Amino acid sequence: MPIELSAASLPEISERAAVPHYTQAALSAGIVHFGVGNFHRAHQAVYLDDLFNLGLDHDWALIGAGVRPADADMRNKLHSQDWLTTVVEQEAAATSARVTASMVDFLPIGDVARTLATLSDPAIRIVSLTVTEGGYYIDPATQRFDPTHPDIAADAANFAAPKTAFGLILAGLAARRAAGIVPFTVMSCDNIPGNGHVTQNAVTGLAELIDPALAAWVRTNVAFPNGMVDRITPATTQRERDALSRDFRIVDQWPVFCEQFKQWVLEDHFPAGRPALEKVGVQFVPDVAPFELMKIRILNGGHATIAYPGGLMDIHFVHEAMEEPLIRDFLRKVENDEIIPVVPPVPDTNLDDYYALIERRFSNPKIGDTITRLCLDGSNRQPKFILPSAADRLKAGKSVTGLALVSALWARYCYGQSDSGKPIPPNDPNWDRLTALAKRAKTDPAAWLSMTDIFGPLATNPTYAAAFTHALTTLWSLGTRETLKRYLANRL
Repeated sequence: MPIELSAASLPEISERAAVPHYTQAALSAGIVHFGVGNFHRAHQAVYLDDLFNLGLDHDWALIGAGVRPADADMRNKLHSQDWLTTVVEQEAAATSARVTASMVDFLPIGDVARTLATLSDPAIRIVSLTVTEGGYYIDPATQRFDPTHPDIAADAANFAAPKTAFGLILAGLAARRAAGIVPFTVMSCDNIPGNGHVTQNAVTGLAELIDPALAAWVRTNVAFPNGMVDRITPATTQRERDALSRDFRIVDQWPVFCEQFKQWVLEDHFPAGRPALEKVGVQFVPDVAPFELMKIRILNGGHATIAYPGGLMDIHFVHEAMEEPLIRDFLRKVENDEIIPVVPPVPDTNLDDYYALIERRFSNPKIGDTITRLCLDGSNRQPKFILPSAADRLKAGKSVTGLALVSALWARYCYGQSDSGKPIPPNDPNWDRLTALAKRAKTDPAAWLSMTDIFGPLATNPTYAAAFTHALTTLWSLGTRETLKRYLANRL
């Protein structure tokens, strides 16, 4: 019979899955984490679980935090199972399950007083975040912090009761400053180039609106290390819950399914101390930028490359897209011809080998990652994952045929209808705007490039505009499948 996940059931679960070698009672908190989603629980929480299983650093446990209604749902479900998570690691030839116990609490959503009291606790030495690429209040075109965003303006006007993660972090830092407590390190775990710098800009940008002296203190005294994180972690659906119950006889209200591969590269800048994560595979380096750029351009750019043709061809799972020769070969050609050539060298890394690893990971049939997830939030992802490669190629006088086609496929997808006529549900915070422009762009591709907040200088670059226009026109006249065939035959 399936057994419900709880601390009391761990002895019985140990016969079905790996369980912690430590007890939560033996842990004390050292980290507050904003954004307790699937990726965090498959990545940072797993690394800490590995470390705690070695009998090390038990004073670095996690306390969850959040600011969205969805965070409250996650908190309720995790609370009902004693903050435990089942992580199912899947490869084509093997599947394994483990229970992690690295979280010891989760702050009530909206309880500002308790959150600030926790952030003021000297035992908390790191505050980390996974708030998604779109959660940093970045202007898409300039890639800079937007101090005019209504959420930021609201926190600046009511700093005593902030509602954003950055407002709470800043208020926690201000309280520590007033009390003479060493500031915690702020560590982003999101897929953003220079994520530490971006996080610093968000915190100090908000501080500038409130008290320039506080902003100056944050810049001088608070560490924001950059990091590169990687693990493919799909959303949890009933499919995953049923699989866990069927295969491992465990009932978990919000399990995490992921690949076996994981990677974390961090700049070693933690003045208040850090757990010894190097003992469980985290790579500490002086400069994470080369690793970060490699991952964002090749892996995340690769996801964007296969996402929209997959969506337009009514393909559900990522591995099914990789089984379609046109999409697999499209990915390979765009990567080898246009993306990898503009990725700078990475220490101790062969970029061709890295791409081969990416292709294998995308092809994993066990993961159940969906094309819909990869298509999500293109208005935030394209400026980070695709357009910078196009800009670099144009600067070098190189072709952008494939990269322009990737963005044209995104435009065609946002029309809201696949090649077969199947409706595409809203899949972007800016969906209404995107759909309206995509309909205009069917006959006037320049309408799509009018989004200068997304395309920046590319919008008016004649070489890029011509490549994009030709690609989108071809998609509408011939369809996705024939357009890919022409690109692969060098006839686009």
